[in-house]
Amino acid sequence: MQARWLLLTLLCVVLLAIGQMLFKSAAGQWRVDGWSWATLRSFLSPALIAGLVLYAVTTVLWVYVLRTVPLTVAYSVFALTFVIVPLVAYLFFEEPLTLNTFLGSALIVAGVIVTVR
Repeated sequence: MQARWLLLTLLCVVLLAIGQMLFKSAAGQWRVDGWSWATLRSFLSPALIAGLVLYAVTTVLWVYVLRTVPLTVAYSVFALTFVIVPLVAYLFFEEPLTLNTFLGSALIVAGVIVTVR
C-alpha cells in the first residue's frame, strides 16, 4: 500500500473515531422526555449534527480511497478504529481501559501489520 493511500485510510479511521466521540457527547446531552419537542431538540444537538456531517465527509473520503485500495486491505486498516476509540474514550470520557482492551488492541495492530505488508 502506497504511503498516500495508507495516510488517507488512516485519516478515515481518525475521523470516524472523532465522530464516535461526538456521538458519545450527543448521547450525554440527549434528554428523553417522552415524545416531545424538547426530546427532539436535545437529540438534535450540535454534537450529533457535527458527528453526522463528519461521517458524511468521511464516507466520501472512504469511497475515494476504495477507488484504488483493495477493500480487503483498506478494511483491515479500518480495524484500527477499534484501537483508537477506546483510547480516546479513556482520555475524554474517563472510560476504563482493561487488560483485555490492550490485548485485543495488540492483536488488531498485529493483524493490520500483517495485512498491509
